[in-house]
Amino acid sequence: MDGVKALFFDVFGTVVDWRTSVAREARVLLEPRGYSLDWLAFADAWRAEYQPGMEEVRSGRLPFARLDVIHRRMLDRIVPKFDLGKLDETTLRNLNLAWHRLDAWPDSTRGLHRLREKYFIAPVSNGNIALMVDLARRNDFRWDTILGAEIAGDYKPKPRVYLAAAEALALEPGQCMMVAAHSDDLAAAASNGLRTAHVARPNEHGPGKGEPGPTVPVDVAASSFEDLADRIV
Repeated sequence: MDGVKALFFDVFGTVVDWRTSVAREARVLLEPRGYSLDWLAFADAWRAEYQPGMEEVRSGRLPFARLDVIHRRMLDRIVPKFDLGKLDETTLRNLNLAWHRLDAWPDSTRGLHRLREKYFIAPVSNGNIALMVDLARRNDFRWDTILGAEIAGDYKPKPRVYLAAAEALALEPGQCMMVAAHSDDLAAAASNGLRTAHVARPNEHGPGKGEPGPTVPVDVAASSFEDLADRIV
């Protein structure tokens, strides 16, 4: 960890549990309106549109738009699959904001507080700034700043996202460490000169359907944010 001054965090799946949170929010909103869905399947289907939605921007087919806009495009694509076509616009807008109401994994908040004792900490997420602010206030994430896609004008794993984050703190890439539960994110960060830490989230996509460990070389592999803090603080 010699020379590392900042920790950059992936958020969806790494810091917060998007799957059960989106399922809960959808149920709270839609069940009183008479809908009965497989709520986890709904969350999974919505998330399955995530990479295709961002690829439209990464490829240049569509101009950059913040993730709230892309989340709504994703929602509109799955509405017919779940027979939600009769939902009014106000309800759809509120449902789209489910991503602003995600809960942290149990170890995240305490671990972040400990890591912040030694390092600058910031999300480097594909989520937009307003979304990151809402998650921070909901879960007591005490970020030093908010970085990521909206600052870079592009989406991970494009190099600009990682490099713009380092530049924003006037740091070299090697002075920054990307923390994520996704090996592809870490591989992209490492290819741009950042250090890397993997935090296991083995149940991100359901029981046993996440990464129990990295599939690429990393500087640190931890079982939780608390474990990461034990290792590097």
